[in-house]
Amino acid sequence: MLQRFSVEHVAAAAALLHRGGVLAYPTEAVFGLGCDPHDEAAFKRLFALKQRPATQGVLLIAADLAQVEPYIDMASVPAAVMHEVRQSWPGPHTWIFPRAAHVPPWICGAHAGIALRVTAHAPAAALCRAFGAPLVSTSANPHDAPPARDADTVVGYFGDALDGLLDGPLGGQARPTTIRDALSGATVRA
Repeated sequence: MLQRFSVEHVAAAAALLHRGGVLAYPTEAVFGLGCDPHDEAAFKRLFALKQRPATQGVLLIAADLAQVEPYIDMASVPAAVMHEVRQSWPGPHTWIFPRAAHVPPWICGAHAGIALRVTAHAPAAALCRAFGAPLVSTSANPHDAPPARDADTVVGYFGDALDGLLDGPLGGQARPTTIRDALSGATVRA
């Protein structure tokens, strides 16, 4: 049964994630689907909901740099690159980094790197803080359907197959965040 949470009850939404739940939540531009990135069973459920190939991987969203640093192979990232990244965070910028050796392979799918974002969107950041770690963040929609921009669309897509919904405002961005390769600077998604 789908549990709905207001932003005032973000701790309860985080507890659902700790119990292996899959949760929809507002991000900068669209609703995202999230789970504990280290819970492979929850991750598989999320991909089944999206009907998405596991080879595509996902990004992780976090409240601050300290939450994502353990996922980065910091020895492979020049100081100037990290300076540029720090200047863009928190904000609607996703960066692909060389991943640390301990990162579960299912997060990245067939990709060598890991996509990470430190969000400035208050509800998403509060959820990451309450969870105590980064979360999987992928658009809340079945594969090839338009991303959900409101809670009713999320419910229409997934209904009770989804464990929870953190209902709150989007961040006002017209499009999903840009994705850039941290080492090359190349734009992967504009």
